[in-house]
Amino acid sequence: MLNIVDLKKEYSEFSLHCSMEVQPGCITGLVGRNGAGKSTTFKAALGLIGMDGGSVKMFGKEIDKLTDRDRQKLGVVLSDSGFSTYLTVRDITQILRNMYTEYNQDWFLQQCKHFGLPLHQKIQEFSTGMKAKLKVLVALSHNASFLILDEPTVGLDVVVRDELLDLLRSYMEEDETRSILISSHISSDLESLCDDFYMIHEGEIILHEETDVLLSEYAVLKADDAMVAKLDPQYLLKTKKESYGYCCLTNKRQYYLENYPNLVMEKGNIDDLIIMMMQ
Repeated sequence: MLNIVDLKKEYSEFSLHCSMEVQPGCITGLVGRNGAGKSTTFKAALGLIGMDGGSVKMFGKEIDKLTDRDRQKLGVVLSDSGFSTYLTVRDITQILRNMYTEYNQDWFLQQCKHFGLPLHQKIQEFSTGMKAKLKVLVALSHNASFLILDEPTVGLDVVVRDELLDLLRSYMEEDETRSILISSHISSDLESLCDDFYMIHEGEIILHEETDVLLSEYAVLKADDAMVAKLDPQYLLKTKKESYGYCCLTNKRQYYLENYPNLVMEKGNIDDLIIMMMQ
């Protein structure tokens, strides 16, 4: 669905250099701190900014070779873009009807009503959460086969966030060839939604892992000075000094479980991974 190889983008104080892939039928997450390069990667993948090197292919084609029909297959949410704030939902409906041949107006208006979006109120009067909901519903409204979602749940409370995540799950269940590339600061979203994820830090991909492997094989080991000296270091990805001793990240949980039965161990999650890998 998407193949990025050695993508390079140079700015005066930031450099992006990454490779990643989104397979058909998969939900892939991209995680990292603010300024790590997530939005730059998304914009380059969409051809919205020029590249200084590398290649991007979508639907098997170079990004600059995509036709209008190809782009109709895309549903996009970008963190820093949207419709004119002087428009209403009714105005947007007219625009979408002319833009997309498979736009489902009945579904869109039904979902706007469900999520409490007034049809005749200007977007400039919407809350941050209402604007976020509108972006996601627009992306889902025209039977796209690939969604690119940059921080789609920002500003939403936990109940509405869960409802939108359920919409994304339903979207995937309707067609097994569909795919999603999504970024989020909320790790629980990724753990419950994504099949795999990439971690980006200072413009570089530093980790790619399947979510199932992360949750089953990664762990955080807690050890005092004496214990850490005895640990086999070959499967320790990161070690951090704490007040009580050391905190160690491993991707071989079972190995340490079998060989160090008295070692304090916590199952890894995306939060642990981000904290450990980026320090």
